[in-house]
Amino acid sequence: MRQRGCQVLIVGAGITGLTIARELLQRGAEDILIVDKEASLGSHASGRNSGVLHAGIYYTPDTLKARFCVEGNRLMKEFCRERGVSLKESGKVILAKSPSELDRLYELKRQAELCGARAFLIDCKELSEIEPYATTCDKALFSPDTAVVRPEEVLKALEEELTQSGKVTISYKTAFEGVQGERQARTSKGMIPFESFVNAAGAYGDQIAHRFGLAKDYKLLPFKGTYKKLADNRAFLVRGNIYPVPDLRNPFLGVHLTRSADDEVHVGPTAIPALGRENYGAFDGWGGETFLILFRDAVLLLKDQAFRRVALTEPRKYVKRFIFEEARRLVPQMRVHDLVDSDKVGIRPQLVHWPTKKLVMDFVVLRDGDALHILNAISPAFTSSMAFAKYAVATLLGDQDAGKNA
Repeated sequence: MRQRGCQVLIVGAGITGLTIARELLQRGAEDILIVDKEASLGSHASGRNSGVLHAGIYYTPDTLKARFCVEGNRLMKEFCRERGVSLKESGKVILAKSPSELDRLYELKRQAELCGARAFLIDCKELSEIEPYATTCDKALFSPDTAVVRPEEVLKALEEELTQSGKVTISYKTAFEGVQGERQARTSKGMIPFESFVNAAGAYGDQIAHRFGLAKDYKLLPFKGTYKKLADNRAFLVRGNIYPVPDLRNPFLGVHLTRSADDEVHVGPTAIPALGRENYGAFDGWGGETFLILFRDAVLLLKDQAFRRVALTEPRKYVKRFIFEEARRLVPQMRVHDLVDSDKVGIRPQLVHWPTKKLVMDFVVLRDGDALHILNAISPAFTSSMAFAKYAVATLLGDQDAGKNA
C-alpha cells in the first residue's frame, strides 16, 4: 500500500498517459505516479491499434484531431528515429471506387491543406508506380507522410524513458476505484494523495469522469475492430497503405490494407458494435453494462442515421466474403482465399453525446480545478499523442495560451 503522496497522479499507462507524463517531466514535474489496472503495457487500444501514423487528412480543421495530428506525426517519427524504434515510412494512397466518390476525394484534399497535411492528387499512372496492384477511378490521393510503427515498441520505449528519469513510477495491477475528498484517490492498493490528477484511462475515462461529477452527458458505445490478413505468398499485392475514400459523416475509415512494421498485410478493420469495453472475443468482456450498451445501440439505431448505417452494414463483415468484397474493390487481383485469419482485434471506445444522440467526432478535454480528464481518445490519438500532450499539460497547468503552446 502506497502511503506517500505524489505530485501528479495519472490513471492509465496507455499512449495518452505516457506522453502526458513525458511532457510533465519536460515542464519540471518531480514526482509522477502512473497507475494502470492491467499487468503490463498495451493491453488495450494503445497496444492493439493498427500502428498507422496518420498524416492529418481526415479531420475537420477546427477540431483537436486536426490541430494535433500533423505535428504528432512529426514528433512520433522523431522519437522513433532517436530511440531506434521500428518505423516504416511507407505512405498511403486513398482511392475513389466510383465517379460518385471523386467529390469526397477532392474534399479530403481540401481538408488536408487546411490542416497543414501534405496530400497530392495523382492519376492512375502515378498510382501504379506507388501501388502497382491498386485501382482507382480517375484520381487518387497520395499521402507521403503516413507511416507505420510497432505500437508495443513505442510504448516500451516511453516506459523506459520515463522510469529511467527517476521521477516517474508506473504501478501496474493498480485499479482506480474512486476519489475521496479533493486530493485522495482510492485504488486497489490503497489511498494515494495527489496534488494534480490526470484521467487518461481510455475506454474507462468516462466512468472516472463521472466519479468526479463530470461528463454526465456522455455515454460509451464500444466498437470491435477485427482483421484478416493476406497470405504470405500474396502480400506482394500491397506495398504500403491502401485506403478507400471514407464516409466523412462517421468516424470510421472503412476496410483498408496496411503493410505492418512486421511486413504482414492486414485487411480491415470492421467497426462492429461490441457488447463490452473489453469484448475482444465472442463473449469476453460481457457484464452488467452489456444490457445498457444494447439499450444505447437500440436508441441510436432509431435516432442517428450515421450510426444506423454502421450498425446495419458492419456486422456482416464477420463473414469473410464481405471483407473480401470491400478489399477487392481496392486491389482487384485479390482472391477470396488470399485472406487468412488474424488474431488482431481491438475495441474503439466511442463516446456518444446522449442529449443529441450523436457520435462524438473529436477528443474531449475537461479541466476541473487540478484534475484533467481526457475522453474519446480514439484514432488518431496514438499519432497525435506527443503534440496533444503539450496541449493537455498546458490546460492542466492553466496556461491561458494552451492552444498556442501546443
